[in-house]
Amino acid sequence: MNDHASLSAVRETASPSRDVVICECFARDGLQHETQVLEAGVKAGLIQQIAAAGFERIEATSYSNPKVVPQFADASDVLRTLPREAGVFYKATCANVRAVERAVADREAGFGANEISFLVSASESHSLKNLKRSRADQWDNVASMRAQAGDGFRIVGTISVAFGCPFEGYVDPAQVLRDVERFLSLGIRLVALGDTTGMATPASVAALAGQIARACPEVELVAHFHDSRGTGLVNCVAAYDAGVRYFDSALGGVGGHPAGLTYGGGYTGNVCTEDLVNLFESMGIATGIDLKALLALANTCETTLGRKLLGHVTHTGLNPLIGLATAVK
Repeated sequence: MNDHASLSAVRETASPSRDVVICECFARDGLQHETQVLEAGVKAGLIQQIAAAGFERIEATSYSNPKVVPQFADASDVLRTLPREAGVFYKATCANVRAVERAVADREAGFGANEISFLVSASESHSLKNLKRSRADQWDNVASMRAQAGDGFRIVGTISVAFGCPFEGYVDPAQVLRDVERFLSLGIRLVALGDTTGMATPASVAALAGQIARACPEVELVAHFHDSRGTGLVNCVAAYDAGVRYFDSALGGVGGHPAGLTYGGGYTGNVCTEDLVNLFESMGIATGIDLKALLALANTCETTLGRKLLGHVTHTGLNPLIGLATAVK
């Protein structure tokens, strides 16, 4: 197990071998949407292959209430079997203090996640619908979770519906900025902006990322876009151009919301990892991912779920001009 006491010294920017850090979310955000519950050994095997392909951050599981999300009843079982790779962060989402207590218990037992995430919604309606709490109550919950976590994890703060709410529509960027500042006040510097139902545009991404960078230059933003309206990849490029270097995506473009929720027309899938890696590498932006292993992984995910997924390059092949592009830095 990595020495958690040293996590505060771990760099929070892209490593020299890559220009961006992509967090592979298939095993958590991807599977959250699936009604088929995979065995712990299958999940662990996929996560190990993801790490071997060069992913520096992997969303491995969630410490959710098993009665609410049965897919992750085996969270500790999955984490217990994962061999630790130097420089790899295994993330688990935490919804409440009880979830953080489970993360701490696993860590003290010598295994578990070394990165955890806390979630707030930028709108009141989404908070009540998705988290069953008002925004004020959720921020109290986050403060309690932060205190329980101590200094043993790298913590990610996630802001859902940062670019628009399916219930309220417009979300004031000033509200999102206040949420970023509130995470920062809790010592959380890695903050994900969630485009929960694909309402972001390149212009709104550039504007919000720029506003946050000016107000909170010490914050590292994570771009978490959904491809609900086919704009996920262009929004990733806009985020990169605005200085964002951390991105979330899922193999096959799966996941994005609990299976029982249908806001956003029921289609809120994540940006597809293999397509995002292909795009960045085609632009001369190094991802650090083994491209051959990536395509094998994408095919494995389709086999595991028993259907064709949403990746384009899984079936067309990678851009043959990769490596010939002029770097876009």
